[in-house]
Amino acid sequence: MNKILESKTKVRFQDCDPFNHLNNAKYIDYFINAREDQLVENFDLDIYKIAFTQGVGWVVGSNQISYIKPANTMEVITIQSQLLNYTPYSIQVELRMYNENKTELKAVMWSKFIHINMKTKRATEHSEDFMQLFADVQLPVKEEVFEQRIKTILKK
Repeated sequence: MNKILESKTKVRFQDCDPFNHLNNAKYIDYFINAREDQLVENFDLDIYKIAFTQGVGWVVGSNQISYIKPANTMEVITIQSQLLNYTPYSIQVELRMYNENKTELKAVMWSKFIHINMKTKRATEHSEDFMQLFADVQLPVKEEVFEQRIKTILKK
């Protein structure tokens, strides 16, 4: 089972600032969209179907993002994601954006997602199936502080 998920997409003109760089707020959209697609493609895990059939979902609890190099209009980018940590109530994912052939790091984001009951809008425990999937695909990193993780990645 893949532990680092990867996909490519193109930076679109409408998502860019006057300098032809991806707008800083749009990085989050690109990361989240890539992760959703990667979950379907790699694990047949459709979070929208789960929300409607099981009545549970995930909401963003927090994001930490570091912008390293600009992503440019019409540039093909590669986005990687991996599950760093999980608890009965949450997951933490690292997402990395590179140029197409992964020679230039553009941005890194850590996102924490809270598992919620869609009716009550309150945190709820993950099912045993989700906990097993998380155990199978988790790929933790040694750094526990985001800024230290960025320094480690940049040294490579």
